[in-house]
Amino acid sequence: MTRSVRGLLAVLCVLLILTPVHAVEPGEMLQDPALEARARKISQELRCVVCQNQSIDDSNAPLAHDLRVIVRERLTAGDTDGEVLAFVEARYGAFVLLRPRFKLETLLLWLTPLLLLGAAALLLLRARRRRPLPGAGAPPLTAEEQKRLDDLIAPDRSDR
Repeated sequence: MTRSVRGLLAVLCVLLILTPVHAVEPGEMLQDPALEARARKISQELRCVVCQNQSIDDSNAPLAHDLRVIVRERLTAGDTDGEVLAFVEARYGAFVLLRPRFKLETLLLWLTPLLLLGAAALLLLRARRRRPLPGAGAPPLTAEEQKRLDDLIAPDRSDR
């Protein structure tokens, strides 16, 4: 096997490993495909409180299972997507939302990436201003230095 084929196989294996695995069990799924699609979409917006960095759609934790069941029960009861999210948020707090709503309590959470980006840009600008560009700002040669340079550059006259 050539090196490029092995590399391609390695990349494919990594991609297969990284594909998301959904933890939704067949018994949880709704018969109505439209409702099930809505349930899956909502489940991807809710954080598993046990796993914390996974949605309830991806988590195998018992609490995630319970949350998926609650989402499906609320949808079958006729709730809108927003009402289901509001119900779960009221019950478990704003932490359960993977994308928390923009309000005063979450202002710092939303603005921190922008503040960090701005600070990094300012640091880069300050560092660039301190460091002179190559060749810019070099003092001119004195007459003595220029003569010495000309002597070094000039071809050796003794070779002729």
